[in-house]
Amino acid sequence: MKIGAVRECWVVRTPVTPPAVRGLIRRNEKPQQLGFPLSKRMSRSVVMEVQGGRGYESPWDEKPYETLPTGKKVYVDESDVVTFLDPPKELIPLDPTSYNSAAYLWKKIEDIPEERRPRLLQFIEPRLLISRAWEIAGARYENPKLAKMTASKLFSTGGDTEISLEYFNCRTSNGPLIISWIRSFKMAVFSSNNGQIYGRVCGGPIVSTLANAFSPLYFDVTEAMEVMATEEPCDIACRFGDGLLATEDYPQGFPRPAKHPYPFNDSVVIYIRHIGPGVCVGQAWQEGKELQQVPQRLCSDILMVKQYNLN
Repeated sequence: MKIGAVRECWVVRTPVTPPAVRGLIRRNEKPQQLGFPLSKRMSRSVVMEVQGGRGYESPWDEKPYETLPTGKKVYVDESDVVTFLDPPKELIPLDPTSYNSAAYLWKKIEDIPEERRPRLLQFIEPRLLISRAWEIAGARYENPKLAKMTASKLFSTGGDTEISLEYFNCRTSNGPLIISWIRSFKMAVFSSNNGQIYGRVCGGPIVSTLANAFSPLYFDVTEAMEVMATEEPCDIACRFGDGLLATEDYPQGFPRPAKHPYPFNDSVVIYIRHIGPGVCVGQAWQEGKELQQVPQRLCSDILMVKQYNLN
């Protein structure tokens, strides 16, 4: 086993043949020629392995976080995702052709327990890192097996699912003046008895006020091959349309559909890519009803994390 560098708790590794070190413990996945940061607990484990395993302490025996001198808790698995999206400059650049970045990101998100995944909304910087997640997710379509995996049963648009309602907490950084206040909101996705999947933008004091006063902002969920304006691949399209659903079957307590206010009545579509279990990234476009209208981004990229019931 070659240790390229052990410095300030960062380990740079390249794949080699499995070393004959007794008692070697590996992580859940085998990195494919990756240079990536590890937490202090993993760095200690690697050093102990090289030293013959004396005093070895399994990382699985430790807490899922480290406590800094300031008292702040840093959750290791969540930090792995953030570091992969925004690696330190001192790390050697990775050859993007040597591994599938989307597969690696999917596995790192999968390692995070579902009840802790909403923390990603706090840790991932909206302006740059959500866009980086969208970019990395594009590599998912290069792997046929990974391309079939979905972040949500309802977002797979499968009408036979037993799940009838899911909520996603969403975060974006900015948008045009008319909707610049939408930075944090909730999205509900539900199945109807007609086999169609629908959704609704809700949650948050400002969004709730808008929904109660004007429109509940319903949308249709359909499969999509690409973003119309850019021809980039995607998985799902949430189309707002005029706001009037083709069903009366919606969850109890939801308001009746009503016509959308501008700009949501101007062919607004949120295109979605799956990036990990319970986690998606989206782009909102105002495509316009007029044939000559040039599509424009409605807001910056959107990070979406499924809300799990802890009951």
